[in-house]
Amino acid sequence: MAYEVLARKWRPKHFEDVVGQEHVTRTLKNAIETGRVAHAYLFIGPRGIGKTSLARIFAKALNCEKGPTPVPCCECSMCREIAAGNALDVLEIDGASNNGVDQVRDLRDQVQFAPTRGSFKIIIIDEVHMLSTAAFNALLKTLEEPPPHVKFIFATTEGDKVLPTIISRCQRFDLRRIQTPLIVERLRHICGAEHITIDDDALLAVARGAEGGMRDALSALDQLISFKGDLLTEDDVLAVFGLVSRKSLETLAAAVLTGNMGEILRLVDMFDSAGKDMRRLTVELMEHFRNLLIYQYVGENMANLDATPEQIRALAAQAALADSTRVLQIADQLGEMEGRLRYALSVRTLIEMSLIRCARVARSVSLDEVLRRLNAIRTAEPPAATAAPVPAAKPAATNLYDDPALKHVMQMFDGKVVGVEDGND
Repeated sequence: MAYEVLARKWRPKHFEDVVGQEHVTRTLKNAIETGRVAHAYLFIGPRGIGKTSLARIFAKALNCEKGPTPVPCCECSMCREIAAGNALDVLEIDGASNNGVDQVRDLRDQVQFAPTRGSFKIIIIDEVHMLSTAAFNALLKTLEEPPPHVKFIFATTEGDKVLPTIISRCQRFDLRRIQTPLIVERLRHICGAEHITIDDDALLAVARGAEGGMRDALSALDQLISFKGDLLTEDDVLAVFGLVSRKSLETLAAAVLTGNMGEILRLVDMFDSAGKDMRRLTVELMEHFRNLLIYQYVGENMANLDATPEQIRALAAQAALADSTRVLQIADQLGEMEGRLRYALSVRTLIEMSLIRCARVARSVSLDEVLRRLNAIRTAEPPAATAAPVPAAKPAATNLYDDPALKHVMQMFDGKVVGVEDGND
Protein backbone atom coordinates (compact mmCIF):
# COMPACT_ATOMS: atom_id res chain seq x y z
CA MET A 1 0.00 0.00 0.00
CA ALA A 2 1.29 3.45 -0.91
CA TYR A 3 2.47 5.70 1.89
CA GLU A 4 -0.04 8.34 2.99
CA VAL A 5 1.46 11.61 4.19
CA LEU A 6 0.52 12.88 7.64
CA ALA A 7 -1.37 15.87 6.27
CA ARG A 8 -3.80 13.50 4.51
CA LYS A 9 -3.81 10.74 7.09
CA TRP A 10 -4.68 13.15 9.91
CA ARG A 11 -7.07 15.32 7.94
CA PRO A 12 -10.04 16.22 10.18
CA LYS A 13 -13.00 13.86 9.89
CA HIS A 14 -15.39 15.59 12.31
CA PHE A 15 -16.04 19.18 13.29
CA GLU A 16 -14.33 18.54 16.64
CA ASP A 17 -11.09 17.63 14.84
CA VAL A 18 -10.78 21.07 13.22
CA VAL A 19 -8.31 23.03 15.36
CA GLY A 20 -8.72 26.73 16.13
CA GLN A 21 -11.96 27.37 14.21
CA GLU A 22 -14.59 26.92 16.91
CA HIS A 23 -16.54 30.00 15.78
CA VAL A 24 -17.15 28.30 12.41
CA THR A 25 -17.75 24.72 13.53
CA ARG A 26 -20.24 25.79 16.20
CA THR A 27 -22.26 27.83 13.69
CA LEU A 28 -22.35 25.00 11.13
CA LYS A 29 -23.39 22.41 13.73
CA ASN A 30 -26.15 24.65 15.05
CA ALA A 31 -27.38 25.31 11.51
CA ILE A 32 -27.71 21.56 10.89
CA GLU A 33 -29.41 20.91 14.24
CA THR A 34 -31.97 23.70 13.75
CA GLY A 35 -32.55 23.07 10.06
CA ARG A 36 -31.29 26.53 9.04
CA VAL A 37 -28.73 25.44 6.45
CA ALA A 38 -28.10 28.23 3.95
CA HIS A 39 -27.74 27.60 0.23
CA ALA A 40 -24.21 29.09 -0.07
CA TYR A 41 -21.19 29.41 2.23
CA LEU A 42 -17.88 31.21 1.73
CA PHE A 43 -14.79 30.22 3.76
CA ILE A 44 -11.95 32.78 3.73
CA GLY A 45 -8.56 32.37 5.34
CA PRO A 46 -4.84 31.61 4.91
CA ARG A 47 -3.55 28.34 3.53
CA GLY A 48 -3.62 25.13 5.50
CA ILE A 49 -6.06 26.10 8.25
CA GLY A 50 -8.99 23.82 7.34
CA LYS A 51 -11.17 25.51 4.71
CA THR A 52 -11.51 22.53 2.35
CA SER A 53 -11.61 20.08 5.27
CA LEU A 54 -14.55 22.00 6.75
CA ALA A 55 -16.30 21.89 3.38
CA ARG A 56 -15.94 18.10 3.16
CA ILE A 57 -17.05 17.57 6.77
CA PHE A 58 -20.08 19.78 6.13
CA ALA A 59 -20.87 17.77 3.00
CA LYS A 60 -20.65 14.52 4.98
CA ALA A 61 -22.87 15.96 7.72
CA LEU A 62 -25.55 16.89 5.18
CA ASN A 63 -25.45 13.69 3.11
CA CYS A 64 -24.68 11.09 5.77
CA GLU A 65 -27.11 8.17 5.69
CA LYS A 66 -27.89 8.93 9.35
CA GLY A 67 -28.33 12.64 8.71
CA PRO A 68 -28.38 15.46 8.19
CA THR A 69 -26.44 15.31 11.43
CA PRO A 70 -23.71 17.46 13.04
CA VAL A 71 -21.79 14.24 13.75
CA PRO A 72 -21.36 12.24 10.52
CA CYS A 73 -20.74 8.54 11.07
CA CYS A 74 -17.78 8.38 8.60
CA GLU A 75 -18.66 4.70 8.10
CA CYS A 76 -21.57 4.68 5.65
CA SER A 77 -20.95 4.53 1.91
CA MET A 78 -21.81 8.22 1.42
CA CYS A 79 -19.32 9.39 4.06
CA ARG A 80 -16.58 7.15 2.67
CA GLU A 81 -17.18 8.32 -0.91
CA ILE A 82 -17.13 12.00 0.12
CA ALA A 83 -13.90 11.49 2.09
CA ALA A 84 -12.34 9.74 -0.93
CA GLY A 85 -13.52 12.50 -3.28
CA ASN A 86 -15.55 10.28 -5.62
CA ALA A 87 -19.12 10.93 -4.45
CA LEU A 88 -21.51 11.64 -7.34
CA ASP A 89 -23.52 14.15 -5.32
CA VAL A 90 -20.52 16.13 -4.09
CA LEU A 91 -18.66 17.91 -6.87
CA GLU A 92 -15.32 19.42 -5.82
CA ILE A 93 -13.88 21.87 -8.36
CA ASP A 94 -10.56 23.66 -8.52
CA GLY A 95 -11.32 27.29 -9.34
CA ALA A 96 -7.83 27.86 -10.72
CA SER A 97 -8.19 25.31 -13.54
CA ASN A 98 -11.94 25.65 -14.11
CA ASN A 99 -12.23 29.42 -14.18
CA GLY A 100 -13.91 30.00 -17.52
CA VAL A 101 -17.50 30.88 -18.28
CA ASP A 102 -18.01 27.61 -20.18
CA GLN A 103 -17.18 25.51 -17.12
CA VAL A 104 -19.59 27.54 -14.99
CA ARG A 105 -22.34 27.07 -17.58
CA ASP A 106 -21.80 23.31 -17.48
CA LEU A 107 -21.95 23.46 -13.69
CA ARG A 108 -25.15 25.47 -13.86
CA ASP A 109 -26.71 22.75 -16.04
CA GLN A 110 -25.62 19.96 -13.68
CA VAL A 111 -27.20 21.46 -10.57
CA GLN A 112 -30.64 21.25 -12.15
CA PHE A 113 -30.65 17.46 -11.69
CA ALA A 114 -31.66 15.94 -8.37
CA PRO A 115 -29.05 14.13 -6.24
CA THR A 116 -28.66 10.43 -6.99
CA ARG A 117 -28.31 9.09 -3.42
CA GLY A 118 -27.75 11.87 -0.93
CA SER A 119 -30.09 14.52 0.40
CA PHE A 120 -28.28 17.37 -1.37
CA LYS A 121 -26.13 18.03 -4.38
CA ILE A 122 -23.15 19.93 -2.98
CA ILE A 123 -20.78 22.03 -5.09
CA ILE A 124 -17.39 22.82 -3.52
CA ILE A 125 -15.25 25.36 -5.40
CA ASP A 126 -11.74 25.77 -4.01
CA GLU A 127 -9.79 29.00 -4.70
CA VAL A 128 -12.98 30.57 -5.98
CA HIS A 129 -11.25 33.95 -6.39
CA MET A 130 -9.55 32.53 -9.50
CA LEU A 131 -12.83 32.52 -11.45
CA SER A 132 -13.00 35.12 -14.18
CA THR A 133 -15.46 38.01 -13.99
CA ALA A 134 -17.54 36.44 -16.74
CA ALA A 135 -17.63 33.15 -14.80
CA PHE A 136 -18.74 34.95 -11.65
CA ASN A 137 -21.49 36.72 -13.54
CA ALA A 138 -22.66 33.45 -15.10
CA LEU A 139 -22.99 32.02 -11.59
CA LEU A 140 -24.90 34.93 -10.05
CA LYS A 141 -28.48 33.97 -10.85
CA THR A 142 -28.04 30.31 -9.94
CA LEU A 143 -26.29 31.29 -6.71
CA GLU A 144 -29.08 33.68 -5.75
CA GLU A 145 -31.97 31.27 -6.45
CA PRO A 146 -30.57 27.73 -6.57
CA PRO A 147 -32.74 24.62 -6.64
CA PRO A 148 -33.70 23.49 -3.10
CA HIS A 149 -31.49 20.41 -3.33
CA VAL A 150 -28.25 22.35 -4.10
CA LYS A 151 -25.71 23.75 -1.63
CA PHE A 152 -22.67 25.80 -2.66
CA ILE A 153 -19.48 25.92 -0.56
CA PHE A 154 -16.69 28.27 -1.67
CA ALA A 155 -13.17 28.47 -0.26
CA THR A 156 -10.51 31.09 -0.95
CA THR A 157 -7.30 32.52 0.44
CA GLU A 158 -7.97 35.97 -1.05
CA GLY A 159 -11.45 37.11 -0.15
CA ASP A 160 -10.88 40.64 -1.43
CA LYS A 161 -10.74 39.26 -5.00
CA VAL A 162 -14.22 37.74 -4.81
CA LEU A 163 -16.90 39.96 -6.33
CA PRO A 164 -19.11 41.72 -3.76
CA THR A 165 -22.17 40.41 -5.63
CA ILE A 166 -20.98 36.85 -4.88
CA ILE A 167 -20.18 37.58 -1.22
CA SER A 168 -23.60 39.14 -0.66
CA ARG A 169 -25.26 35.87 -1.71
CA CYS A 170 -23.24 33.72 0.73
CA GLN A 171 -22.80 33.27 4.44
CA ARG A 172 -19.22 34.41 4.96
CA PHE A 173 -16.85 32.83 7.50
CA ASP A 174 -13.39 34.24 8.13
CA LEU A 175 -11.13 31.48 9.40
CA ARG A 176 -8.21 32.39 11.67
CA ARG A 177 -4.59 31.47 11.70
CA ILE A 178 -4.15 28.68 14.23
CA GLN A 179 -2.37 29.77 17.38
CA THR A 180 1.01 28.23 18.11
CA PRO A 181 0.00 26.45 21.37
CA LEU A 182 -2.90 24.75 19.55
CA ILE A 183 -0.58 23.52 16.79
CA VAL A 184 1.86 22.23 19.40
CA GLU A 185 -0.85 20.26 21.18
CA ARG A 186 -2.14 18.76 17.93
CA LEU A 187 1.37 17.77 16.84
CA ARG A 188 2.01 16.21 20.25
CA HIS A 189 -1.14 14.10 19.88
CA ILE A 190 -0.19 12.98 16.37
CA CYS A 191 3.39 12.14 17.37
CA GLY A 192 2.08 10.03 20.25
CA ALA A 193 -0.23 8.12 17.90
CA GLU A 194 2.57 7.65 15.35
CA HIS A 195 5.08 6.55 18.06
CA ILE A 196 7.38 9.50 17.36
CA THR A 197 9.56 10.76 20.23
CA ILE A 198 9.95 14.54 20.08
CA ASP A 199 10.73 17.17 22.74
CA ASP A 200 8.65 20.26 23.48
CA ASP A 201 11.12 22.74 22.00
CA ALA A 202 11.15 20.76 18.74
CA LEU A 203 7.34 20.84 18.61
CA LEU A 204 7.43 24.59 19.19
CA ALA A 205 10.01 25.05 16.42
CA VAL A 206 7.81 23.13 13.96
CA ALA A 207 4.77 25.20 14.98
CA ARG A 208 6.72 28.45 14.61
CA GLY A 209 7.80 27.52 11.11
CA ALA A 210 4.21 26.68 10.11
CA GLU A 211 3.09 30.32 10.59
CA GLY A 212 -0.41 29.36 11.73
CA GLY A 213 -1.08 26.60 9.19
CA MET A 214 -1.72 23.06 10.41
CA ARG A 215 -1.05 21.51 7.00
CA ASP A 216 2.36 23.20 6.82
CA ALA A 217 3.16 21.91 10.30
CA LEU A 218 2.26 18.33 9.37
CA SER A 219 4.24 18.53 6.12
CA ALA A 220 7.28 19.79 8.06
CA LEU A 221 6.88 16.99 10.61
CA ASP A 222 6.72 14.45 7.77
CA GLN A 223 9.94 15.85 6.33
CA LEU A 224 11.68 15.67 9.70
CA ILE A 225 10.66 12.05 10.23
CA SER A 226 12.15 11.19 6.83
CA PHE A 227 15.32 13.05 7.83
CA LYS A 228 15.89 11.72 11.37
CA GLY A 229 13.49 8.86 11.98
CA ASP A 230 11.27 8.52 15.05
CA LEU A 231 13.53 10.47 17.48
CA LEU A 232 13.43 14.23 16.90
CA THR A 233 15.06 17.11 18.77
CA GLU A 234 14.98 20.89 18.44
CA ASP A 235 18.41 20.89 16.77
CA ASP A 236 17.03 18.67 14.00
CA VAL A 237 14.21 21.11 13.31
CA LEU A 238 16.53 24.12 13.35
CA ALA A 239 19.01 22.42 11.01
CA VAL A 240 16.37 21.54 8.43
CA PHE A 241 14.38 24.79 8.37
CA GLY A 242 17.00 27.42 9.27
CA LEU A 243 15.16 28.67 12.33
CA VAL A 244 16.66 30.16 15.48
CA SER A 245 16.08 28.33 18.74
CA ARG A 246 13.59 29.72 21.22
CA LYS A 247 16.25 30.32 23.87
CA SER A 248 18.55 32.11 21.41
CA LEU A 249 15.69 34.36 20.29
CA GLU A 250 14.86 35.21 23.91
CA THR A 251 18.55 35.88 24.63
CA LEU A 252 18.71 38.32 21.71
CA ALA A 253 15.58 40.10 22.93
CA ALA A 254 17.07 40.39 26.43
CA ALA A 255 20.28 41.84 24.98
CA VAL A 256 18.24 44.49 23.16
CA LEU A 257 16.27 45.38 26.30
CA THR A 258 19.43 45.68 28.43
CA GLY A 259 21.41 47.59 25.79
CA ASN A 260 24.13 44.92 25.55
CA MET A 261 25.62 45.87 22.16
CA GLY A 262 28.37 43.26 22.29
CA GLU A 263 25.93 40.41 22.89
CA ILE A 264 23.71 41.64 20.05
CA LEU A 265 26.57 41.65 17.56
CA ARG A 266 27.81 38.25 18.77
CA LEU A 267 24.39 36.63 18.35
CA VAL A 268 23.77 38.13 14.91
CA ASP A 269 27.20 36.91 13.79
CA MET A 270 26.44 33.43 15.13
CA PHE A 271 23.08 33.27 13.36
CA ASP A 272 24.51 34.51 10.08
CA SER A 273 27.46 32.12 10.21
CA ALA A 274 25.13 29.18 10.91
CA GLY A 275 23.08 30.01 7.81
CA LYS A 276 19.90 30.97 9.66
CA ASP A 277 17.08 32.71 7.83
CA MET A 278 17.71 36.32 8.87
CA ARG A 279 14.44 37.62 7.46
CA ARG A 280 12.57 34.98 9.40
CA LEU A 281 14.56 36.01 12.50
CA THR A 282 13.26 39.56 12.10
CA VAL A 283 9.64 38.40 11.89
CA GLU A 284 9.97 36.18 14.97
CA LEU A 285 11.68 38.96 16.91
CA MET A 286 8.77 41.26 16.07
CA GLU A 287 6.32 38.59 17.27
CA HIS A 288 8.29 38.25 20.52
CA PHE A 289 8.13 41.97 21.27
CA ARG A 290 4.47 42.00 20.28
CA ASN A 291 3.79 39.27 22.87
CA LEU A 292 5.92 41.15 25.40
CA LEU A 293 3.88 44.31 24.90
CA ILE A 294 0.59 42.42 25.31
CA TYR A 295 1.94 40.74 28.45
CA GLN A 296 2.90 44.11 29.95
CA TYR A 297 -0.58 45.51 29.36
CA VAL A 298 -2.91 42.60 30.13
CA GLY A 299 -0.80 39.78 31.58
CA GLU A 300 -0.78 36.13 30.58
CA ASN A 301 -4.57 35.64 30.67
CA MET A 302 -5.05 37.31 27.29
CA ALA A 303 -6.46 35.01 24.59
CA ASN A 304 -4.44 36.80 21.90
CA LEU A 305 -1.14 35.97 23.62
CA ASP A 306 0.17 33.46 21.08
CA ALA A 307 2.74 31.79 23.34
CA THR A 308 3.41 28.52 25.11
CA PRO A 309 3.91 28.30 28.91
CA GLU A 310 7.70 28.31 28.45
CA GLN A 311 7.51 31.46 26.36
CA ILE A 312 5.21 33.13 28.88
CA ARG A 313 7.76 32.54 31.65
CA ALA A 314 10.41 34.26 29.51
CA LEU A 315 8.05 37.17 28.85
CA ALA A 316 7.44 37.57 32.59
CA ALA A 317 11.18 37.82 33.21
CA GLN A 318 11.72 40.37 30.42
CA ALA A 319 8.70 42.53 31.25
CA ALA A 320 10.66 44.18 34.08
CA LEU A 321 13.60 45.15 31.84
CA ALA A 322 11.79 47.99 30.02
CA ASP A 323 8.45 49.77 30.18
CA SER A 324 5.74 49.38 27.56
CA THR A 325 6.57 52.69 25.87
CA ARG A 326 10.10 51.56 25.04
CA VAL A 327 8.88 48.12 23.93
CA LEU A 328 6.43 49.77 21.56
CA GLN A 329 9.19 51.95 20.11
CA ILE A 330 11.39 48.87 19.65
CA ALA A 331 8.55 47.13 17.81
CA ASP A 332 8.21 50.19 15.56
CA GLN A 333 11.92 50.08 14.76
CA LEU A 334 11.71 46.37 13.93
CA GLY A 335 8.68 46.96 11.71
CA GLU A 336 10.55 49.65 9.81
CA MET A 337 13.54 47.34 9.43
CA GLU A 338 11.34 44.48 8.15
CA GLY A 339 10.00 46.74 5.41
CA ARG A 340 13.54 47.70 4.33
CA LEU A 341 14.97 44.18 4.28
CA ARG A 342 13.71 43.36 0.79
CA TYR A 343 15.72 46.26 -0.63
CA ALA A 344 18.85 45.79 1.50
CA LEU A 345 22.12 44.81 -0.19
CA SER A 346 23.49 43.54 3.13
CA VAL A 347 20.77 42.00 5.29
CA ARG A 348 23.15 41.36 8.19
CA THR A 349 24.37 44.97 8.30
CA LEU A 350 20.83 46.34 8.30
CA ILE A 351 19.80 43.97 11.11
CA GLU A 352 22.84 44.87 13.21
CA MET A 353 22.31 48.62 12.84
CA SER A 354 18.59 48.32 13.55
CA LEU A 355 19.09 46.21 16.65
CA ILE A 356 21.72 48.64 17.98
CA ARG A 357 19.23 51.44 17.43
CA CYS A 358 16.62 49.41 19.30
CA ALA A 359 19.04 48.88 22.18
CA ARG A 360 19.66 52.65 22.41
CA VAL A 361 15.91 53.21 22.49
CA ALA A 362 15.56 50.68 25.31
CA ARG A 363 18.12 52.49 27.48
CA SER A 364 17.31 56.10 26.59
CA VAL A 365 15.42 58.42 28.92
CA SER A 366 12.25 60.10 27.72
CA LEU A 367 11.60 63.82 28.10
CA ASP A 368 8.80 63.18 30.58
CA GLU A 369 11.15 61.16 32.77
CA VAL A 370 13.75 63.95 32.73
CA LEU A 371 11.12 66.51 33.72
CA ARG A 372 9.78 64.29 36.50
CA ARG A 373 13.25 63.87 37.96
CA LEU A 374 13.99 67.59 37.77
CA ASN A 375 10.61 68.38 39.27
CA ALA A 376 11.29 65.98 42.15
CA ILE A 377 14.67 67.63 42.82
CA ARG A 378 13.24 71.14 42.62
CA THR A 379 10.29 70.50 44.92
CA ALA A 380 12.37 68.65 47.53
CA GLU A 381 12.78 70.62 50.79
CA PRO A 382 16.37 71.70 51.52
CA PRO A 383 18.01 70.60 54.82
CA ALA A 384 17.21 72.91 57.76
CA ALA A 385 20.90 73.48 58.68
CA THR A 386 21.88 74.80 55.26
CA ALA A 387 18.67 76.61 54.42
CA ALA A 388 19.25 80.26 53.54
CA PRO A 389 16.69 83.06 53.15
CA VAL A 390 15.64 83.55 49.57
CA PRO A 391 14.75 87.03 48.31
CA ALA A 392 11.07 87.32 47.54
CA ALA A 393 11.68 89.04 44.23
CA LYS A 394 9.91 86.39 42.13
CA PRO A 395 7.89 83.44 43.41
CA ALA A 396 9.19 80.07 42.25
CA ALA A 397 6.97 77.82 40.17
CA THR A 398 5.34 75.16 42.29
CA ASN A 399 5.42 72.71 39.40
CA LEU A 400 8.20 72.32 36.90
CA TYR A 401 5.65 71.88 34.09
CA ASP A 402 4.45 75.47 34.77
CA ASP A 403 7.82 76.95 33.84
CA PRO A 404 7.34 78.81 30.49
CA ALA A 405 10.84 77.89 29.29
CA LEU A 406 10.28 74.21 29.92
CA LYS A 407 6.86 74.38 28.28
CA HIS A 408 8.62 75.70 25.19
CA VAL A 409 11.11 72.80 25.35
CA MET A 410 8.29 70.28 25.68
CA GLN A 411 6.54 71.73 22.64
CA MET A 412 9.77 71.43 20.65
CA PHE A 413 10.30 67.76 21.56
CA ASP A 414 6.56 66.96 21.56
CA GLY A 415 7.10 64.14 24.05
CA LYS A 416 9.49 62.16 21.85
CA VAL A 417 12.42 60.16 23.21
CA VAL A 418 15.54 62.24 23.50
CA GLY A 419 19.09 60.96 23.32
CA VAL A 420 19.75 61.18 27.03
CA GLU A 421 21.40 58.03 28.36
CA ASP A 422 20.87 56.77 31.90
CA GLY A 423 23.38 58.24 34.25
CA ASN A 424 23.87 61.46 32.25
CA ASP A 425 20.70 63.22 33.32
